[in-house]
Amino acid sequence: MNQNVFSEYFKITIAMFIISFSIYFFLIPSGIVVGSISGLAMVIHQMIPFSISAITFVLNIGLLVIGFIFIGKEFGTKTVYTSILLPVFLGIFEFLFPVVYSLTNNSVYDLISYTLIIAFGQAILFNVNASSGGLDIVGKIVSKYSHMDIGKALNICGAITAMSSILVYDVGTLVVSLIGTYANGLAIDYFIGGFNKKKKICILSEDYEQIKDYIINTMKRGATLYLAKGAFDQQERVELVTIMTTSEYKRLLDYLHKSNYKSFVTVSTVNEVIGTWNINKRR
Repeated sequence: MNQNVFSEYFKITIAMFIISFSIYFFLIPSGIVVGSISGLAMVIHQMIPFSISAITFVLNIGLLVIGFIFIGKEFGTKTVYTSILLPVFLGIFEFLFPVVYSLTNNSVYDLISYTLIIAFGQAILFNVNASSGGLDIVGKIVSKYSHMDIGKALNICGAITAMSSILVYDVGTLVVSLIGTYANGLAIDYFIGGFNKKKKICILSEDYEQIKDYIINTMKRGATLYLAKGAFDQQERVELVTIMTTSEYKRLLDYLHKSNYKSFVTVSTVNEVIGTWNINKRR
């Protein structure tokens, strides 16, 4: 196992620990069935005398088998690993920390804590191109055969799971579960965006060569030069464009402030960068 693969699986393990922690200590005690495989396990747990970890394990293994039958092997080892790791962590928590009551004694606080913590864990998984399995598998199956967008398919599956809470809980729990499912999706998007957002920096300056040299040789980042023409004075200038992380952007801005260069800078947020963005940084 090379270092990159080890690093990915280490991150996946940490992410699944965080996800399992949020489920066991906040979701389960609150009785809120957020749209997930763990939420469905909570409903089934009220009907049959088996632990939630055991039910989650059976559901995940069953969904993996169904997934391989209807979709094929595109899930890969990461999905298998996360599907098994979730019930394992839940089982460990059940053995070491038998929880009966809510940690916060307030279902709303439990829901907020669960949503923020699990979204962070799921964002880590997304960042290494992995998923927590469970309803993700159902969403892919629905998407494949209905030609529905995967995001919509997952939302529908989550909503149906949340609505199953009415089988064992009251209407109030159903409403909170649906709200929690929606809020969880928003939180995941927020954390994923935080991992992937970059700054696109556009600089107009007569000293673009010196700035370009600093970006490429000192900061080890790439840059692109464009020929631009001013609409007012019709003069041609060179625009330097580069993409950086937020911390790198602050470093570049500090360099520009301390220099005597006369420059015009515009900055925009880039939600995602795909491709060879990190090649120069690794060299």
